[in-house]
Amino acid sequence: MPKPVLTKAERIKARRAREEVNIFARMPAAYAASRGQAAKFLQRAGGLSVVEWRVLWDLSEAGPLSIREMASIQRVDHSQLSRALPGMRRKGFVTMERDAEDRRQMNVALTEAGRAAYAQAAPIMRKRREGLRRVFSAEELEQFAGLFDRLEEFLRQPVEDLLEEEKNP
Repeated sequence: MPKPVLTKAERIKARRAREEVNIFARMPAAYAASRGQAAKFLQRAGGLSVVEWRVLWDLSEAGPLSIREMASIQRVDHSQLSRALPGMRRKGFVTMERDAEDRRQMNVALTEAGRAAYAQAAPIMRKRREGLRRVFSAEELEQFAGLFDRLEEFLRQPVEDLLEEEKNP
């Protein structure tokens, strides 16, 4: 039986319907929206970048940290932080020192200016988290985080393993 001929509008509608459940396609849009929203909040909070905010928040809550420790907390590549930190040091937000025991590691600590920048931004960023809690219950957020854990676990699987599963159903 031949395929029915669809109009362009019908083809687009059908494709959009499939993309609605395509997690791989949805992630970049959600990430971009999250970063964009965070940037707008941070502009109102004194003009910090998202990376600067995350560093100040981590250091405020966890104390001095190595770049690798912050990267682990933030789930980012340490090179992203390594690029941002010299600018934060120039702004007077952080100090950076080589680790006495492991000279390859750089330890980062908040300065008074960094604490002040964090204190200015924290109430505004708290409003963002409160807004999210109005949209999702605590249980839903916990479930969402669990689903992210499973997604990350899946995405970290070696491609070879996934291709092998395909060969041996």
